[in-house]
Amino acid sequence: MKATIAQVRSYERSVQLLMVNQFTINLGFYMLMPYLAAHLAGPLGLAGWLVGLILGVRNFSQQGMFLVGGTMADRLGYKPLIIAGLVLRIVGFATLGLVDSVPALLAASATTGLAGALFNPASRAYLAADAGESRVEAFALFNVFYQAGILLGPLVGMVLTGVDFRVTCLTAAGIFAVLSIVQIRALPARRGDDTKDQKAGPRESVLAEWRGIVANRPFMLFSVAMIGSYVMSFQVYLALPLEVRRLGGEGQFGTAAVAVLFAVSGLSTIVLQTKVTAWCKARMEPGRALTWGLLTMGVAFLPLLVATAVPVPADGVGRWLLAALPPAIAALLLALGTVIVYPFEMDTIVRLSGDRLVATHYGLYNTICGVGITLGNLLTGAALDAARAAGVSALPWIALLALGLACAAALYGLHRTGRLAPPPVREAHPEPVTA
Repeated sequence: MKATIAQVRSYERSVQLLMVNQFTINLGFYMLMPYLAAHLAGPLGLAGWLVGLILGVRNFSQQGMFLVGGTMADRLGYKPLIIAGLVLRIVGFATLGLVDSVPALLAASATTGLAGALFNPASRAYLAADAGESRVEAFALFNVFYQAGILLGPLVGMVLTGVDFRVTCLTAAGIFAVLSIVQIRALPARRGDDTKDQKAGPRESVLAEWRGIVANRPFMLFSVAMIGSYVMSFQVYLALPLEVRRLGGEGQFGTAAVAVLFAVSGLSTIVLQTKVTAWCKARMEPGRALTWGLLTMGVAFLPLLVATAVPVPADGVGRWLLAALPPAIAALLLALGTVIVYPFEMDTIVRLSGDRLVATHYGLYNTICGVGITLGNLLTGAALDAARAAGVSALPWIALLALGLACAAALYGLHRTGRLAPPPVREAHPEPVTA
């Protein structure tokens, strides 16, 4: 821990603020969102489809607006978009706790999602710009703060929601209010380095910039290849808890085992991130590290696949071990794969952008991966249903293992063909002098 703190202090104040910023954002978000569905369906008595709609609007608003948020950050500067996103979270979270009409809840949910679309690309582009040559290490530390917020948020939310869900919402809004004030006062203004390229003439239109990014074939191929990493890592929240409850039941054991999954995932990231990143950077190129990380994530589903060949005990300790141990090992390996991938993934996006329109690249990347997560989760859910109906419990784990191997092979191919290398620097040609 002392080494991590010392490493954080080695960066500029802006980078330190962004790391604390991300921890606080996740703390406030995850102390509220895990309990929102229960609030909507319980005290407010909304139908299941309305609960799903309200939650879906938040996700659609965020994923659909990432590209716009990134573009605005590149044009207006990173700080205004970070602050705007924080202010929208204040409004959204406070509204979720104070209203009970469906239109107001939908508006609050959309506002909460839009907030993430504004500050996420901006904060990552800002971090990449100010971390300089230590960008990979900075993103590793960033992920530590990110995961710490995810780990602590639900625990704080559980205590506050035990009092009243409104208390949770208003506390989360208060956290974002304090964070907004700190960012306004202490975060330096920052723009992307590409702004100096615009001094020679008028800036391209937004559509022209977007067309240029879409035409960046290595970046688009990388974005599509990385979708699988998000689908696989999301199974800590989808397939693994369902498997625990399928074998262990819905009682106290199932609840405790699912909590262990989340703890294993979060704590292993916090403990391993900086050490694993330093080890990988010293021994391999970014492309190889990404390949090994995706391969690790795919292999994470092997324990679950092997467990399907073991007869399920009727009851007792044997059934509990079968329900808890393979998913816990899978969660650990998924976390390890994410630990390997994340810093090099964030760095590769910057390199493939050529240090131009970095926030816009992050925005489009998040949108592509967000759409992929939605489709991947639908297919995973379908595989789980098909496995249950056909009595073939190995089916989803075979599919996820194959996804991991396919994504690792794709990243390896991009690395071997040089597509993950930065684009050549464009040389400036002076205009001829005219009378």
